[in-house]
Amino acid sequence: PFIVGEAGILLALLILILSESITTLTALSISAISTNMEIRGGGAYFLISRVLGPEFGGAIGISLFLAAAFSVPFYILGFSEALVLSFPSLIPHFQTIAYVTAFILFIVSFLGADWAIRTQYFILGILTLSILAMLGGLASKFQIELVWKNLWPEYSLSPSNQPYSFWSIFAIYFPAVTGILAGVNMSGDLRSPSQSIPKGTLWAIFVGFIVYAIQLVLCGAAFPRDLLREHPYEILEKNALFGADFLIMSGMFAASLSSAIGSYLGAPRVLQAVARDKILPILSPFARGSSRKDEPRLALLLTVGITFFTIWWAGNQPKGGSLNFVASLISMFFLYTYGMINFAAFVEAFSQNPSFRPKFRYFHYFPAFLGFLGCLVVSFLINPLDSALAMALLVVLYLYLLKSRIETNFSDVWRGFVYSRLQTHLHRLNRMEENPKNWRPVVLAFTGNPKWREVLVSYAVWMEAGRGIVLFGNVLVGKLEQMVEHRERAIRQLNRFCQEKNILARPEVVVAPSLLTGMTTLLQTAGLGPIQPNLVIFGFPDPERQEHLESYGHLLRTTSKMGKSVLILRGNILPSPEEKKRIDIWWRGRKNGALMLLLAHLIQQNWEWFQTEIRILRVVEKEEGREPAKKALEELVESGRVKAKAEVICTQESFADVMRRHSQQATCILLGFNLPKPGEEKKWYDNWKQLTENLPTVILVHSCEDENLLE
Repeated sequence: PFIVGEAGILLALLILILSESITTLTALSISAISTNMEIRGGGAYFLISRVLGPEFGGAIGISLFLAAAFSVPFYILGFSEALVLSFPSLIPHFQTIAYVTAFILFIVSFLGADWAIRTQYFILGILTLSILAMLGGLASKFQIELVWKNLWPEYSLSPSNQPYSFWSIFAIYFPAVTGILAGVNMSGDLRSPSQSIPKGTLWAIFVGFIVYAIQLVLCGAAFPRDLLREHPYEILEKNALFGADFLIMSGMFAASLSSAIGSYLGAPRVLQAVARDKILPILSPFARGSSRKDEPRLALLLTVGITFFTIWWAGNQPKGGSLNFVASLISMFFLYTYGMINFAAFVEAFSQNPSFRPKFRYFHYFPAFLGFLGCLVVSFLINPLDSALAMALLVVLYLYLLKSRIETNFSDVWRGFVYSRLQTHLHRLNRMEENPKNWRPVVLAFTGNPKWREVLVSYAVWMEAGRGIVLFGNVLVGKLEQMVEHRERAIRQLNRFCQEKNILARPEVVVAPSLLTGMTTLLQTAGLGPIQPNLVIFGFPDPERQEHLESYGHLLRTTSKMGKSVLILRGNILPSPEEKKRIDIWWRGRKNGALMLLLAHLIQQNWEWFQTEIRILRVVEKEEGREPAKKALEELVESGRVKAKAEVICTQESFADVMRRHSQQATCILLGFNLPKPGEEKKWYDNWKQLTENLPTVILVHSCEDENLLE
């Protein structure tokens, strides 16, 4: 009645439609998920965890248990308050009534779901009679002229002296349509949950919608606006059909008790399911069930403990304001559960996994996404502060579970979702033209066993800097049919290494008759679609025979012909994260220089290299060339938007001596180089070995990028 008195008949019906739309969309999502898998105990937690994974499911499951467990005393307190207000002589015994009611309902629940359901049938009978008495009484007062007077809204002032609005009235009404998880949370006790859950939930929403709609219209047609606003309960009670006001009162009692029993049954079952999935080790004792029907007795004892504690906290005063904040927070947890169910259904359908074949056909991912957004919006409309607090608690719980690295025996849908998005974006990426502005490092590092090449591995990761992709290549020499298991072990070894070092990299392992053939194969096959390596990192050669150098030179030239920049790393010492670092770039022309400057910038973006000094050094033979050379370097740094210092050295000394004197204290040196010509590999090797001897880590760079990467 109050809703109609403020919003009028038409907007009250609109509020009902919007509210039921959200629960209907959620019910469709529930129906799709529940008919796509074998449902066991845990209700909403089970549905969410099996789609979104244990972290999402665990956060929702734990909060859902707490919300349902704390709902039990709230419903009992609501029943006790209605009872003492109807019989004022009982007011001094308010808390005692609540304790006794809680204990009786606990005994009913402890006896098992069968007894609780039998009790619910009795309560349903009372509710039905109450609804008929209420609607019949309203219909007997029907006046067509009141319909026109109550058709449109006339908002009054709220207790805070702020005028009511459409959305504030919506926030008051919306909780009336929630509670659709009562049946879902009994999933483990249903004979055929995949049939019962969709049918029961959708029918419950439909019947509820019809009853609510008739009630809203009849209220507007039966009473003037002032009575609707100021005496919403009294007018229903005093105008019951045949004067059966006791039925209205009984109906209110029955509604509270029915909800309490539903929460008494649902909360322990959610906790039992969470415990059995080993989400939190501390919850493991609650996984046990009774020997007869697997009843969650220990979880039920925890729930009754929470119930008695809350009743004690509420005190012996009806209308205890101290609980309003907690009640609002509980509503948010239920609402976020609805939202996550919709989100789970959206992810499941949108990922287009072949495994998603729900028997329930009236479903599409778009309405599920609308339901998810609707739940978020409504939560903030009802109470922005409580909504934000509930969301923060869920995020903290999710991050804790994520950090705990839960190991479960069930899978989730995220791999399929990511695969679907990857497929779509790879096709889009393939149609886009490459340009320097969108250049990203895709690094292929020939690491072999990475434990013996940690310097090369680290620099490969630092040069990627979270902007691209790193591939670790390993070649096993032999015949594939004889080395399949060896190859699988090598892949696991690379994956384990990346996991232990917290490195985001992908292993590439091939079996080939020779090392050269294997490395050439990797150059051709590493990558995926348009994402191909553009930087290939080799270790500095340490040849035992001349033919090794020839193969090495051939590999460098092949890499360059394939349009991939060649990097050669010489060094075996990793810098300490705490030490002050410096990168020296020896500039001898833009061809290799642009890539060297960009690589230095990328290395600097890593936390280990934060505040690293970058120097660009150039040698000129004559003093008159110093200023023009320095100005050119400074303009390059300015246009390239890289934080670096330009230095020009005027000397007639050999380059080797100059570099050794100025870069001996650097952490890393970047040098451009030319590829060895066929037949001249030994000469090339001796020259670079002598030049880089006894220096810090040196990275030789041969760029194949035709465009200016510093744009």
